[in-house]
Amino acid sequence: MSAAEGPLVVGVDTSTQSTKALVVDAATGRVVASGQAPHTVSSGTGRESDPREWWDALGEALNQCGEAAHEAAAVSIGGQQHGLVTLDGQGEPVRPALLWNDVRSAPQARRLIDELGGAKAWAKRTGSVPSASFTVTKWAWLAEHEPDAARAVKAVRLPHDYLTERLTGEGTTDRGDVSGTGWWASGTEEYDEGILARVGLDPALLPRVVRPGEVAGTVRDGHGLPFSKGTLVAAGTGDNAAAALGLGLRPGVPVMSLGTSGTVYAVSQRRPADPTGTVAGFADARGDWLPLACTLNCTLAVDRVAALLHLDREAVEPGTDATFLPFLDGERTPNLPHSSGLLYGLRHDTTAGQLLQAAYDGAVHSLLGALDLVLDADADPSAPLLLIGGGARGSAWQQTVRRLSGRPVQIPEARELVALGAAAQAAGLLTGEDAAAVARRWNTAAGPVLDAVERDEATLNRITGVLSDAAPLLERDAASR
Repeated sequence: MSAAEGPLVVGVDTSTQSTKALVVDAATGRVVASGQAPHTVSSGTGRESDPREWWDALGEALNQCGEAAHEAAAVSIGGQQHGLVTLDGQGEPVRPALLWNDVRSAPQARRLIDELGGAKAWAKRTGSVPSASFTVTKWAWLAEHEPDAARAVKAVRLPHDYLTERLTGEGTTDRGDVSGTGWWASGTEEYDEGILARVGLDPALLPRVVRPGEVAGTVRDGHGLPFSKGTLVAAGTGDNAAAALGLGLRPGVPVMSLGTSGTVYAVSQRRPADPTGTVAGFADARGDWLPLACTLNCTLAVDRVAALLHLDREAVEPGTDATFLPFLDGERTPNLPHSSGLLYGLRHDTTAGQLLQAAYDGAVHSLLGALDLVLDADADPSAPLLLIGGGARGSAWQQTVRRLSGRPVQIPEARELVALGAAAQAAGLLTGEDAAAVARRWNTAAGPVLDAVERDEATLNRITGVLSDAAPLLERDAASR
């Protein structure tokens, strides 16, 4: 390993499926070591993980980084949003964490919206209208369905909070991640005690919200990880806010992330409040805002369709009028938590490759439908759409996004942008720089640009029509099946 030009920092991405760690040269942004270890996620109606697996995976990922991790001067953790981590008085999980894509709390979400003034009031109060993904609905579900577990809880954390606390011994979070809970008021940037009282959650169980640029703590003794005692620990943040840092995003630049979930977002200097609930009014990790729309079904859903058809994921064929809505896990955008996949327009001459292309089209349609709502009115409509996440490397994803968006599409060469954003946040603690400025200095968004092509309005309109006509069927809840 060649000598680093500056101090080393560690950026972590604890995602749904695995934990990744990067050791980065703070001066240049060069990744000098990396590691990754998987998690287990339950299947069935719920989506749960044991938080202790995240800690074990973090240790394994850091061990793969070797001596470089031990030399790090600062560390930051980016993590999957919304997950409900419940801890007892010894800091041990009361039960497995309820993850962002667990939709069992959809009835609680509807009830909370009604009980606290409706969707418009929620958007004004918290910046978002809660769906089954939001942490507040998961706590309401837990209190209703597992009251003994709820009574045993002595601390409530988000996934990145849990790992940060095990490093520092201090219960902390940040504005980016806490803005996705549903119990943080975006106007005052404080916990909303009225909402907490409604769901029976004591504010004393929640972590302190660390300000942008503030040190969350230092690594304590006895952690068992290859960090030196006293290593600085940054606030960390949610995965999308971390990726925005990793790109060094400026206001108005659109991003589409293709992973287990799909997201579209952009940094804004205006506090968002969409009463339709399509756009979540998240905060970013710097002091601005990150209006965002999220789908539950993205790369995993399309890969599942490819597997069912016994095709490689790139084996798409053009020329179909079939429509595939790949809502295999229910859906968040549009808000159809109990929906399932739907195929319409199948003909004798429809090929398997055309069906696979229809699945890609259905997944991208949901994201593009929210993009105009995410962007401010003064955003440049011709600016390249930054395409990130695991799917961004796939030609079928690239060409589908290009054809359905009508925009130029830029694919940043930098990988693991959540972990890179966390690393930039850690570097900012050492240099005093804004974390996004650190990432811009590292030139993380650089990459090839695919020219714009004519937008495929016919396909977009066809999918919109099928979705509208099928809405009564898709909106049926599980009890009516």
